Amino acid sequence: MDHQTHTHDDGHCTHHHDAPAVDTDALFQAATVPVDGKVKDPVCCMDVTLGKGKPSLSYKGSEFHFCSTGCHDKFERDPFFYLSGNKARQNKAAPKNAMYTCPMDPEIIQEGPGTCPICGMALEPMDGVAEGPNHELIDFTRRLWVSAGAAIPLLVLTMAPMLGLPVREWLGETLTLYLEFALATPVVIWAARPFFHRGWTSVKTWNLNMWTLIMIGVGSAYLYSTVATFLPGLFPAGLQMPGGHMPVYFEAAVVIIALVFVGQVLELRARERTGDAIRALLDLAPKTARRITPDGDEYDAPLENIVEGDRLRVRPGEAIPVDSVVIEGRTAVDESMLTGEPLAVEKGEGDEVTGGTLNKNGSLVVRAARVGDETKLARIVAMVSAAQRSRAPIQGLANRVASYFVPTVVLVAVIAFVTWMLIGPDPAFVFAIVSAVSVLIIACPCALGLATPMSIMTATGRGAQAGVLIKDAEALERMAKVDVLVVDKTGTLTEGKPVLTDVVCFGSTGESEMLALVRGLEAGSEHPLAEAIVEGIADRDIAAAPVMDFESVTGKGVAGTSGTQRIALGNAAMMDVAGVDHSAANEQADALRSQGKTAMFVAIDGELAGLVAVADPIKPTTKDAISALHRAGLTIIMATGDNETTARAVASQLGIDDVRAGVLPEDKKALVDELHRAGHKVAMAGDGVNDAPALAAAEVGIAMGTGADVAVESAGITLLKGDLGGILRARTLSEATLRNIKQNLFFAFAYNSVGVPIAAGLLYPITGTLLSPMIAAAAMSLSSVSVISNALRLRRVKLDA
Repeated sequence: MDHQTHTHDDGHCTHHHDAPAVDTDALFQAATVPVDGKVKDPVCCMDVTLGKGKPSLSYKGSEFHFCSTGCHDKFERDPFFYLSGNKARQNKAAPKNAMYTCPMDPEIIQEGPGTCPICGMALEPMDGVAEGPNHELIDFTRRLWVSAGAAIPLLVLTMAPMLGLPVREWLGETLTLYLEFALATPVVIWAARPFFHRGWTSVKTWNLNMWTLIMIGVGSAYLYSTVATFLPGLFPAGLQMPGGHMPVYFEAAVVIIALVFVGQVLELRARERTGDAIRALLDLAPKTARRITPDGDEYDAPLENIVEGDRLRVRPGEAIPVDSVVIEGRTAVDESMLTGEPLAVEKGEGDEVTGGTLNKNGSLVVRAARVGDETKLARIVAMVSAAQRSRAPIQGLANRVASYFVPTVVLVAVIAFVTWMLIGPDPAFVFAIVSAVSVLIIACPCALGLATPMSIMTATGRGAQAGVLIKDAEALERMAKVDVLVVDKTGTLTEGKPVLTDVVCFGSTGESEMLALVRGLEAGSEHPLAEAIVEGIADRDIAAAPVMDFESVTGKGVAGTSGTQRIALGNAAMMDVAGVDHSAANEQADALRSQGKTAMFVAIDGELAGLVAVADPIKPTTKDAISALHRAGLTIIMATGDNETTARAVASQLGIDDVRAGVLPEDKKALVDELHRAGHKVAMAGDGVNDAPALAAAEVGIAMGTGADVAVESAGITLLKGDLGGILRARTLSEATLRNIKQNLFFAFAYNSVGVPIAAGLLYPITGTLLSPMIAAAAMSLSSVSVISNALRLRRVKLDA
């Protein structure tokens, strides 16, 4: 069904999903012939009254009028789009508001940003890229600075006596308490408001999580401390300090808030970087396309205005704008975005070309076949975005623990309160309140909040020293559990650039003479391998012989004349065209091909003169790294866009377990999904645009630092040196970090397990006193110090075997 929307804001006056033929003459007449002194704005279809000073523009002898400068500028950039009826025919849905979802709870979907009602996490854009700045990151950063600004003087006031500094004596205890209250109140009331909102939501929905714990702990500490500051006489004398003052927990509340903000800001920044992979992919497509109108005019039109059937010109060195069919011209196209292979592919009339791939040398005229969300590049973007959202965040562990820990702590506090009310000494109500609040305060997630981030931060620094950059904390945690490694071939196992590897001479022509002729011949060639051959001969310090009458035979090879000599270079079909018997070299050529090399025959004056072979060499460190990874218990699968023969040859040299050849980006992601279904934990190592969906889908994406930006952005771990030895270092670091996190969680929970019962008054029958709040504060600090000290041990972990 057609529908029409008259609006000016988005610049769309019609959206036809089953676009009928458009009366372009009627469009033109409405925009140029006044009716009652008004014409139609050709962009937004609004009526424009003439003589009111509105913007106008002359195009091909006709005057057009616009309601605003915005419409004028859109028309000026692409007049054909609006006058041809293409705008009405454009097959795209009406703009929708950005939809957001939770990576942990994908069933939560809403318009615009917000927080998940289940886990409390910030929601992420479903297309992977948020429009405009991240307002939550800006807001949380501001709240972090306020919290940290209050936490530092509070720590000075609290810790000074322990360091022998008489700050509290200088100020007086009463003034010090008032200062602590003044510093803590803005942080708890204003800065921590989002935490309390999330905590209250978790209680209302009974999805108890870390925010519940933070709300209860911080709220209890602040409320208790406020009452203790202004009404210390309510508490038993045995709990009071000399001078009649009660110990307070203002600094604990503020420090917890500041620490949580540090974690939130780091997480929001990391998650914003996941959008960089999508942006890098989108940047592969040009922003404009050179449209050829039916009249033969050519101009650069905005990419979003290109519709199916448009004729476009693609000049040498330009990216192909959309998926198209070649209707004129011949060229070589760099399709490494799809295949990962460095060798360009020859394209001619009738061949399909993909948006985002690079036109190397010839000029093409193409017809747009798929545009917008239907292009291969758009589908790759969608795959990467969906794969990134599918990864459960590291916060899940803390939330699962909190779902049991929170009700347990609250239950203990209630039991303590009821017990003291029933059997406690006078004033029983005050003892009940103190014990219940002590339980809630001592359960504050200070050490728990530090346990994972401290280990991750320390491990990240240690990894950077070893050339392993960790962008994604989850990837570091998961690396230890990986049992299958999927690797790309080109640029990961190999250098990623073809080089001249073999030269074989036959007959009387010497090697130097033959290579001089070959260099001169290939200097005029646009074949993808010609550059490698020319560079390889130049490295041997052999000058090019002058070659005339250059001729390129599509799909076969090249030929030319040097002086009186006729030279031909190419495959067996080229030799047949030149009438050259190449049977004597066939066996040697097959042997070279079995090693993953491309072999080409050389003929001089109708006689076979030799063979030259080109290959992408294996990195020197690859074989040892593969062996070490096998010893570590990993199964290794090669997934490459290269042909089966070359892939098998490389795999046999390296001892790789399985090979998948000729695969496209969606095939690599499908392989990762297949391994997941079989119960495997998968790491994917790659360096190209074609690897991005699989890198994002794997438990751990590992990018070669020497590769494409989009691969680096899609991966959780980047190896700066670009060799597989870094994977082993990353795994060793991951195992050490996982052990360290478990140790830290033990310290945190051991403290809570011991501290909560004591705070509830378990020792009162033996000692006759409740737990001193000062001792509780010291124990809380000691717990945090033990976690930090243990995490810092990761700086000394040995990563090289």
